[in-house]
Formats: sequence, C-alpha cells, structure tokens
Amino acid sequence: MLFFSSVARPFMVVAACLAALGRPNPLPVTEPQEGSIVTLVSRATPAAPHWVIYSDKWVSGENGPPAVSDIKGYNVFALSFWLISGPADQALEWTTLDSATRSSIHASYAAAGINLIVSAFGSTDAPTSTGADPTATANNLAAFVKQYGLDGADIDYEDFNAVNAQDGSAENWLTTFTQALRAQLPEGQYIITHAPVAPWFSPIYVSGAYLAVDQTVGSLIDWYNVQFYNQGTSEYTTCTGLLNTSSSTWPSTALFQIAASGVPLNKLVIGKPATAGDANNGYMDPSTLAGCLGTAKAQGWDAGVMVWEYPDAAASWIATVRSVAFPE
Repeated sequence: MLFFSSVARPFMVVAACLAALGRPNPLPVTEPQEGSIVTLVSRATPAAPHWVIYSDKWVSGENGPPAVSDIKGYNVFALSFWLISGPADQALEWTTLDSATRSSIHASYAAAGINLIVSAFGSTDAPTSTGADPTATANNLAAFVKQYGLDGADIDYEDFNAVNAQDGSAENWLTTFTQALRAQLPEGQYIITHAPVAPWFSPIYVSGAYLAVDQTVGSLIDWYNVQFYNQGTSEYTTCTGLLNTSSSTWPSTALFQIAASGVPLNKLVIGKPATAGDANNGYMDPSTLAGCLGTAKAQGWDAGVMVWEYPDAAASWIATVRSVAFPE
C-alpha cells in the first residue's frame, strides 16, 4: 500500500455566506434567472496550449473574479471549490453575485478568450471513501455549472485512501462519474478536465490509477492539469525530473514518461505552485520553469501550464513562464 502527502492544495472554507456584493455592470448582458439552465452555443473544445489558474484564496476587497487585465496570459480561470456539500470559497462567492453581474463578468472573460470553470473536490472531499454516489455527484456538479453559467468543470479528485487501496474502487468511481458528467456537459459545449497528482500515472499501481482512468474515459476528458508538486522535496524540481526521468519513488511519472505510457502528450498540462508557500514542495521559479517549457516544446509538447493559485500568480507570473517557448 502506497502513501504520500494528501495535502495537495491549501484550502480555506468560507463557512458563512458572503455579504451581498455590488459591482458595476458595464455590459448590457442578461442571464436566466436562478434555477434555470444556461444553454451554451456549440463550440470546439479549446485547443492547446492551456494556461490554467486556480482561485481559492480569499482576496481582501475582491468583488468576484479578478479583472481580465490581472490574469492576462491565461485562458482558463478555475473557481475553487465545488464540494459534495455545496460550493465553498471562490465557487461560493460566484453564487452570491447577482445574475446580471455574473453574466457581465462572464462576457468580459469570453471576450478576452478566458474560460471560466469551477473546480470540484480538492483536498477537502474524498468522494469514493465517503460513499458518494458517482452519478448523483456528477449530476449535481453539472447542474451547478449550468445554473451559474460556467464553461465547464475541473475534477480535482484527491481521495488518496481510495487510490492507495489499489482495489479498483477509485478507478471505477472516476469512470462512472466522468461518464455521467460528460453526458450532462457535452463535448464541444463544456470543458471537463481532471487534475491528478503526477504519481497516479505511475505503472506501480496494480489497479491502474489514472492510467486506467485515461484508458477507460480519457476520450471524455479534455486535458489533465497534472500536479507536479507536493510529492517529495526533490520530486519534479529540475527539468530532467519534470520532463524526462522521475525518481524511483514515483517511477515513469515525468512528463514524457507519462506520454510513453499512452496518455496523449497534448493533454498533459504541467501544474506548479505559484510560490514556495503555495505547496509543501515541488516549487520551481518561473524563469527555470520557462526554460523547461522551451525544452519540452522542442520535443513536441505544447499542452500548457496550470498554476496554484491566484493572486500569488497573476499576469506577470505567466508572462515569465511563457516567455521562452510561448511568448504573448
């Protein structure tokens, strides 16, 4: 049985409902009333590269997601988190905005080429271990996405006990859940991503872990925001360890090794913390990471980068990270 850090992301739950938030509404855009379903116009799944930033942390004085100028260089903004018990933190804050304000913000993000999604679960929820029904959970998450006019959902499944059991329970739960979620959020209309920790792509798991998930429902997942952090003090902290050869602790989990195991290279988004304080370990400074991206691009990779989290990473962080291989 394998054990490693289950603290994959800092998480502070906002227990109380937020006060009513006022925000200028410069765009004359309307949204259906609460409880109605938003119908999105069919559109192609976003092409790589994907520049993804999560937002969970409370920011003093904020009034909904940041202005698009603050996150220039990204094309996906993930409100964190939707939990089995309901939305929390930035996902909760989104629900407190009135429908016209949400529509105005969404329109400004769309005009800037930024998709606004919600991330589910995080380190707080352990859906398989707690017995959550995968189909009902997927239906509830999809209903939230539709009701609040979002572009899709990210699945930050961190049920370490279920995966480490290696009995197939985690893989089966994720398979059923993903199938049910995609049935409600059709491809080309909504984004569905997963955010597994990198070790879950290792072949050492007898039940398959995320290699099995990819084999069974990978076609339903647009890409993976792979967490290359919080897995050991020296794990994934050099270009070699990140891209080509992982340690013996988590064998075959560097970027190109995961691709060699059959996961499409263009679906493997490199996830890193914004600062050393945003994770237990695995941090790389933006300039070093930029160099690694240049090396990866030269080998045919162009999937993009995910970062945890805003506001510790914003426009200047991603500008540096993209500067070598993907300049804005």
